[in-house]
Amino acid sequence: MADREQRHAQLAERYLPDELIARVRGRAAVYDRENRFCAEDLAEFRERGYLTAFVPERFGGGGLTLHEVSRLQQRLAAAAPATALAVNMHLLCTGVARAMCERGDHSLTSVFEEAVAGEIFAFGISEPGNDWVLQGSTTVAEPQANGGYLLSGTKIFTSLSPAWTRLIVHGLDASEAERPELVFGFVERDAPGITVSGHWNVLGMRASESRATALDRTPLRAERVVRRIPPGPQPDLLVFSIAANFQLLVGSVYAGAARRALELAAAGLRARSSSRHGTSFAEVPEMRARLADAHREFLSVPAQLDACTRDFDELVDHGAGWPLRLIAARIAAGDAARRTAETALACAGGRGFDADSEVSRLLRDVTAGLFHPPGADAARPLFAAALLDED
Repeated sequence: MADREQRHAQLAERYLPDELIARVRGRAAVYDRENRFCAEDLAEFRERGYLTAFVPERFGGGGLTLHEVSRLQQRLAAAAPATALAVNMHLLCTGVARAMCERGDHSLTSVFEEAVAGEIFAFGISEPGNDWVLQGSTTVAEPQANGGYLLSGTKIFTSLSPAWTRLIVHGLDASEAERPELVFGFVERDAPGITVSGHWNVLGMRASESRATALDRTPLRAERVVRRIPPGPQPDLLVFSIAANFQLLVGSVYAGAARRALELAAAGLRARSSSRHGTSFAEVPEMRARLADAHREFLSVPAQLDACTRDFDELVDHGAGWPLRLIAARIAAGDAARRTAETALACAGGRGFDADSEVSRLLRDVTAGLFHPPGADAARPLFAAALLDED
């Protein structure tokens, strides 16, 4: 245990040292206020090699595990949740390639080579009205004679919109009605038919610039196709790797934000004086109880993420239990982030309600946790079925 914690400290110093975290935290308010992309943050991460953290050392990267990157993302999110969420999507793609490689599938090693060469990857899976997410698509994949496809559809919340150069996408090839196929692959930024929306004026996570991306018969070249699978639930390694990295890395962002909210809550109580009690609010029993409850509820979140990421790295076979673990970890982190952010606002008092305060910004940022798929309502049938439905 001591060796592992020492390793985490060394990685933090290597990739996200205190002075970098301070700069990132300082820029977060500016990005939010100006509704501006976290370009300076991204440039510093590239310079420090953080964007290749998942890439195996033999390809020129850091060779980090999911557990290690999860811890780093929690650290980053405590300083700037929107920046952490944006970077997540690049790390997700490289993490998927690493996960598949570790399990004997080397079809995505080109992702390592391109990441080392400086390409920025983004996640283009979410679509309007597609609550199947990875198991279906509203994007049309029109097959071509050369083995490629023309993609037409809209991808939403494509973080890193101003910067990405490679976008992982999927579409549905229904050209054979009895044998539809989901097609996964990567499109390049300069491919024809790509239009990035000019609209981005959202409640929180503003620096992520997660604009919608429209595809209008955009070519997906044959050599960039990485999977053809039937729609619906499938035991496919690519789908599993995407789901695991997405759920656990997104959960890591909200865990980091929740930790920061607790720090702000404690600072808020210490800074306020109670005329009624003749002391600081940090000594008022009701406020101490409020903070204590939030802290207690939070502590299970990083523990859950640690357990899931370590099991994933160690190739533990949870079988059909994996989706439950992954989704539960991410939802728990999002719930904790919103609860602790509300606690921070209550503890900060009126000054926290100022739109320029970190407490206010944090509360707006963590609200985005309601939109990551699957939401709690969509996930409930999975948890019920695990206990109630027969095999």
